[in-house]
Amino acid sequence: MENTPIVPEEDHHIVPDRTQFNVFVALIILTAITVTASIEFPGQIGIGVAMVVTPLKAILILMYFMHLKFEKPVFVIMFLMAVIMLAVMMGLTVVDYQFR
Repeated sequence: MENTPIVPEEDHHIVPDRTQFNVFVALIILTAITVTASIEFPGQIGIGVAMVVTPLKAILILMYFMHLKFEKPVFVIMFLMAVIMLAVMMGLTVVDYQFR
């Protein structure tokens, strides 16, 4: 009789160290861009740069450090639904605050 596990083994993904290092370096560079823009161009330009760079950093963190890139689509959809619900609740809060 063949020894088969009762629970099927999940496929594990191993992200190469080089990829992890490259993502880390990209995050450091993006952070430096954000800090430099806020120091050199305070006000709307610095805020605009931060509004563009910050989502890029979040995507890198989510995809590689939180391994969302390697998950099943259902988990990605669940994560996106949570983000959408958060955005809706924050948007409703802002609208409520403006009309008080």
